[in-house]
Amino acid sequence: MAPPDPSRALDADPAHAATAVAAFAIFTLAGTRSSDTGQHILRVQHYVQALVQRLTDHPRFAAALTESYCRILFQSALLHDMGTIGIPDRILLKPAALSPAEYDIIKSHPTLARDAIERAELALGYQAPLLQTVKELVYSHHEKWDGSGYPQGLTEEQIPLSARLMAIADVYDALISERVYRAGLPHVQAVGIIFQGRASHFDPDMVDAFIEIQDEFQAIALRFADTELDMQRKITYMANAIAEDVQL
Repeated sequence: MAPPDPSRALDADPAHAATAVAAFAIFTLAGTRSSDTGQHILRVQHYVQALVQRLTDHPRFAAALTESYCRILFQSALLHDMGTIGIPDRILLKPAALSPAEYDIIKSHPTLARDAIERAELALGYQAPLLQTVKELVYSHHEKWDGSGYPQGLTEEQIPLSARLMAIADVYDALISERVYRAGLPHVQAVGIIFQGRASHFDPDMVDAFIEIQDEFQAIALRFADTELDMQRKITYMANAIAEDVQL
Protein backbone atom coordinates (compact mmCIF):
# COMPACT_ATOMS: atom_id res chain seq x y z
CA MET A 1 0.00 0.00 0.00
CA ALA A 2 1.31 3.43 -0.90
CA PRO A 3 2.17 5.75 2.01
CA PRO A 4 0.10 8.90 2.59
CA ASP A 5 0.96 11.88 0.42
CA PRO A 6 2.86 14.20 2.83
CA SER A 7 2.07 17.22 0.69
CA ARG A 8 -1.63 16.79 1.46
CA ALA A 9 -1.01 16.96 5.20
CA LEU A 10 -0.92 20.73 4.83
CA ASP A 11 -4.66 20.79 4.22
CA ALA A 12 -5.37 19.24 7.62
CA ASP A 13 -3.20 21.57 9.70
CA PRO A 14 -3.56 25.30 8.93
CA ALA A 15 -0.75 26.32 11.30
CA HIS A 16 1.63 23.81 9.76
CA ALA A 17 0.55 24.92 6.30
CA ALA A 18 1.27 28.57 7.09
CA THR A 19 4.73 27.68 8.40
CA ALA A 20 5.46 25.56 5.33
CA VAL A 21 4.35 28.32 2.96
CA ALA A 22 6.49 30.89 4.78
CA ALA A 23 9.52 28.58 4.70
CA PHE A 24 9.00 27.91 1.01
CA ALA A 25 8.81 31.65 0.31
CA ILE A 26 12.00 32.33 2.25
CA PHE A 27 13.99 29.67 0.46
CA THR A 28 12.56 30.54 -2.93
CA LEU A 29 13.84 34.06 -2.25
CA ALA A 30 17.20 32.67 -1.16
CA GLY A 31 17.24 30.63 -4.34
CA THR A 32 17.36 33.78 -6.43
CA ARG A 33 21.03 33.94 -5.47
CA SER A 34 21.84 30.67 -7.23
CA SER A 35 21.52 29.41 -10.78
CA ASP A 36 18.38 27.48 -9.80
CA THR A 37 14.81 28.78 -10.02
CA GLY A 38 12.09 28.44 -7.40
CA GLN A 39 10.61 25.52 -9.31
CA HIS A 40 13.74 23.52 -8.48
CA ILE A 41 12.55 23.24 -4.88
CA LEU A 42 9.18 21.82 -5.92
CA ARG A 43 10.74 19.36 -8.34
CA VAL A 44 13.23 18.06 -5.80
CA GLN A 45 10.54 17.68 -3.12
CA HIS A 46 8.41 15.58 -5.41
CA TYR A 47 11.31 13.50 -6.72
CA VAL A 48 12.14 12.56 -3.13
CA GLN A 49 8.50 11.76 -2.45
CA ALA A 50 8.33 9.50 -5.52
CA LEU A 51 11.47 7.61 -4.44
CA VAL A 52 10.14 7.19 -0.91
CA GLN A 53 6.85 5.78 -2.16
CA ARG A 54 8.73 3.26 -4.30
CA LEU A 55 10.99 2.21 -1.41
CA THR A 56 8.37 1.96 1.34
CA ASP A 57 8.15 -1.84 1.05
CA HIS A 58 11.87 -2.41 0.43
CA PRO A 59 13.43 -4.56 3.19
CA ARG A 60 16.33 -2.14 3.66
CA PHE A 61 14.13 0.94 4.06
CA ALA A 62 10.65 -0.09 5.20
CA ALA A 63 11.30 0.28 8.94
CA ALA A 64 12.67 3.81 8.59
CA LEU A 65 10.13 5.15 6.10
CA THR A 66 7.30 5.69 8.55
CA GLU A 67 4.44 8.07 7.85
CA SER A 68 5.88 10.72 10.19
CA TYR A 69 9.38 10.41 8.73
CA CYS A 70 8.05 10.74 5.17
CA ARG A 71 6.16 13.89 6.13
CA ILE A 72 9.25 15.40 7.77
CA LEU A 73 11.42 14.45 4.81
CA PHE A 74 9.06 16.07 2.30
CA GLN A 75 9.13 19.37 4.18
CA SER A 76 12.87 19.19 4.84
CA ALA A 77 13.72 18.74 1.17
CA LEU A 78 13.10 22.39 0.36
CA LEU A 79 15.93 23.36 2.72
CA HIS A 80 18.62 21.16 1.17
CA ASP A 81 20.72 24.03 -0.21
CA MET A 82 20.01 26.64 2.47
CA GLY A 83 23.74 26.90 3.15
CA THR A 84 24.30 28.61 -0.21
CA ILE A 85 22.88 31.75 1.39
CA GLY A 86 26.30 32.10 3.02
CA ILE A 87 28.28 31.84 -0.24
CA PRO A 88 29.37 35.15 -1.86
CA ASP A 89 27.69 36.08 -5.16
CA ARG A 90 31.07 36.40 -6.86
CA ILE A 91 31.51 32.64 -6.40
CA LEU A 92 27.94 31.36 -6.41
CA LEU A 93 27.09 33.17 -9.65
CA LYS A 94 30.47 33.00 -11.37
CA PRO A 95 29.81 32.29 -15.09
CA ALA A 96 33.17 30.53 -15.51
CA ALA A 97 35.02 27.60 -13.97
CA LEU A 98 35.76 27.93 -10.26
CA SER A 99 39.31 27.95 -8.95
CA PRO A 100 40.21 25.26 -6.38
CA ALA A 101 39.95 27.87 -3.61
CA GLU A 102 36.53 28.99 -4.84
CA TYR A 103 35.32 25.41 -5.06
CA ASP A 104 36.40 24.87 -1.45
CA ILE A 105 34.20 27.81 -0.48
CA ILE A 106 31.25 26.32 -2.39
CA LYS A 107 31.84 23.04 -0.58
CA SER A 108 31.39 24.82 2.76
CA HIS A 109 27.64 25.30 2.21
CA PRO A 110 26.57 22.04 3.90
CA THR A 111 28.53 22.97 7.02
CA LEU A 112 27.13 26.51 7.00
CA ALA A 113 23.60 25.10 6.92
CA ARG A 114 24.17 22.52 9.66
CA ASP A 115 25.87 25.08 11.91
CA ALA A 116 23.07 27.63 11.42
CA ILE A 117 20.45 25.12 12.55
CA GLU A 118 22.51 24.08 15.56
CA ARG A 119 23.01 27.72 16.59
CA ALA A 120 19.26 28.28 16.32
CA GLU A 121 18.56 25.18 18.43
CA LEU A 122 20.96 26.41 21.10
CA ALA A 123 19.66 29.97 21.12
CA LEU A 124 16.01 28.93 21.32
CA GLY A 125 16.50 25.87 23.51
CA TYR A 126 14.47 23.70 21.14
CA GLN A 127 15.20 20.41 19.40
CA ALA A 128 12.87 18.15 17.42
CA PRO A 129 13.03 15.15 15.05
CA LEU A 130 12.28 17.48 12.16
CA LEU A 131 15.41 19.49 12.87
CA GLN A 132 17.56 16.37 13.14
CA THR A 133 16.39 15.25 9.70
CA VAL A 134 16.99 18.71 8.25
CA LYS A 135 20.51 18.78 9.68
CA GLU A 136 21.33 15.36 8.25
CA LEU A 137 19.94 16.28 4.84
CA VAL A 138 21.61 19.68 4.47
CA TYR A 139 24.94 18.44 5.82
CA SER A 140 25.29 15.16 3.94
CA HIS A 141 23.51 15.37 0.57
CA HIS A 142 26.85 15.83 -1.25
CA GLU A 143 28.33 12.67 0.26
CA LYS A 144 28.88 9.73 -2.12
CA TRP A 145 28.40 6.01 -1.64
CA ASP A 146 32.10 5.30 -2.30
CA GLY A 147 33.35 7.94 0.17
CA SER A 148 34.50 10.50 -2.41
CA GLY A 149 31.92 13.14 -1.46
CA TYR A 150 31.98 15.98 1.06
CA PRO A 151 32.13 17.35 3.71
CA GLN A 152 32.98 14.22 5.73
CA GLY A 153 33.79 11.57 3.12
CA LEU A 154 31.11 9.23 4.51
CA THR A 155 30.56 5.86 2.83
CA GLU A 156 27.52 3.70 2.14
CA GLU A 157 25.04 3.61 5.05
CA GLN A 158 27.13 6.02 7.10
CA ILE A 159 25.35 8.57 4.90
CA PRO A 160 21.93 9.41 6.40
CA LEU A 161 18.92 8.02 4.57
CA SER A 162 17.52 11.48 3.86
CA ALA A 163 20.78 12.60 2.27
CA ARG A 164 21.02 9.51 0.04
CA LEU A 165 17.52 10.16 -1.27
CA MET A 166 18.26 13.84 -1.83
CA ALA A 167 21.48 13.06 -3.71
CA ILE A 168 19.60 11.32 -6.52
CA ALA A 169 16.86 13.94 -6.66
CA ASP A 170 19.27 16.87 -6.65
CA VAL A 171 21.68 15.46 -9.24
CA TYR A 172 18.87 14.44 -11.60
CA ASP A 173 17.39 17.93 -11.47
CA ALA A 174 20.78 19.57 -11.95
CA LEU A 175 21.32 17.46 -15.06
CA ILE A 176 17.97 18.09 -16.76
CA SER A 177 17.48 21.74 -15.81
CA GLU A 178 18.23 24.69 -18.05
CA ARG A 179 20.86 27.06 -16.73
CA VAL A 180 21.67 30.59 -17.80
CA TYR A 181 25.04 29.31 -18.98
CA ARG A 182 24.07 25.88 -20.41
CA ALA A 183 21.20 23.77 -21.69
CA GLY A 184 19.76 20.92 -19.66
CA LEU A 185 20.38 17.31 -20.71
CA PRO A 186 17.67 15.09 -22.17
CA HIS A 187 15.92 12.87 -19.63
CA VAL A 188 17.36 9.67 -21.12
CA GLN A 189 20.92 10.98 -20.84
CA ALA A 190 20.36 12.10 -17.25
CA VAL A 191 19.01 8.66 -16.35
CA GLY A 192 22.13 7.09 -17.87
CA ILE A 193 24.39 9.30 -15.75
CA ILE A 194 22.50 8.40 -12.57
CA PHE A 195 22.80 4.70 -13.46
CA GLN A 196 26.54 5.11 -14.03
CA GLY A 197 26.76 6.42 -10.47
CA ARG A 198 25.17 3.28 -9.01
CA ALA A 199 27.28 2.05 -6.05
CA SER A 200 29.82 4.82 -6.58
CA HIS A 201 27.91 8.08 -6.15
CA PHE A 202 24.51 6.71 -5.11
CA ASP A 203 22.95 3.98 -2.95
CA PRO A 204 22.56 1.10 -5.47
CA ASP A 205 19.08 0.08 -4.28
CA MET A 206 17.89 3.67 -4.58
CA VAL A 207 19.24 3.84 -8.13
CA ASP A 208 17.34 0.66 -8.98
CA ALA A 209 14.15 2.27 -7.64
CA PHE A 210 14.88 5.43 -9.60
CA ILE A 211 15.27 3.45 -12.83
CA GLU A 212 11.92 1.75 -12.21
CA ILE A 213 10.10 5.07 -11.73
CA GLN A 214 12.09 7.26 -14.09
CA ASP A 215 8.90 8.16 -15.97
CA GLU A 216 7.53 9.66 -12.74
CA PHE A 217 10.64 11.82 -12.44
CA GLN A 218 10.18 13.03 -15.99
CA ALA A 219 6.50 13.81 -15.33
CA ILE A 220 7.43 15.81 -12.22
CA ALA A 221 10.04 17.74 -14.20
CA LEU A 222 7.42 18.64 -16.80
CA ARG A 223 4.78 19.49 -14.20
CA PHE A 224 7.08 21.95 -12.42
CA ALA A 225 9.10 23.08 -15.44
CA ASP A 226 10.75 26.50 -15.43
CA THR A 227 8.92 29.09 -17.50
CA GLU A 228 10.44 31.70 -19.78
CA LEU A 229 9.64 34.28 -17.10
CA ASP A 230 11.50 32.21 -14.47
CA MET A 231 14.58 32.12 -16.68
CA GLN A 232 14.37 35.82 -17.57
CA ARG A 233 14.21 36.76 -13.90
CA LYS A 234 17.23 34.57 -13.25
CA ILE A 235 19.18 36.10 -16.15
CA THR A 236 18.37 39.62 -14.94
CA TYR A 237 19.38 38.88 -11.36
CA MET A 238 22.64 37.21 -12.32
CA ALA A 239 23.53 40.00 -14.75
CA ASN A 240 22.93 42.65 -12.08
CA ALA A 241 24.90 40.72 -9.46
CA ILE A 242 27.86 40.22 -11.77
CA ALA A 243 27.79 43.90 -12.79
CA GLU A 244 27.83 45.00 -9.15
CA ASP A 245 30.77 42.71 -8.44
CA VAL A 246 32.72 44.16 -11.37
CA GLN A 247 32.05 47.71 -10.18
CA LEU A 248 33.26 46.86 -6.68
